[in-house]
Amino acid sequence: MKNIQLLGLLFVVVGSFLPLVHVPIIGNWNYWKLDHYLAIACWIFTACAVFGIVNNSAKIVRFFGILLILLFVFTLIAVKMQSLEYFSFLPFKSWRETFAGVVKLKWGWIVEFLGAFMMVLPGNNKKVNQRTQI
Repeated sequence: MKNIQLLGLLFVVVGSFLPLVHVPIIGNWNYWKLDHYLAIACWIFTACAVFGIVNNSAKIVRFFGILLILLFVFTLIAVKMQSLEYFSFLPFKSWRETFAGVVKLKWGWIVEFLGAFMMVLPGNNKKVNQRTQI
């Protein structure tokens, strides 16, 4: 269980440096270029998850894994909303949506979500006495 959670934690940390969003003229952005405060929150949640892994507390790791998933979902929604807001000077809504559509999500999100789910999904491996009594 610890190894899977540590691997998931590593995926989250490495994923924050991978390309997450592609803006056509500017290029690829990672978590640090998207928003510094969200990146700091991501790293604080991973540090708290490390505390849970070191202390062998699955509840703490799951809690911060769920917080990371919620943070990633919030970030995805914020990216889409910000790209629509960025082109708000255009007169027609269809033009705004078309230009906002050029901001593309990249493959780094797969690594981020995979790591967070790897932290949440492993259960306790405490085996209950499974002997059958006759």
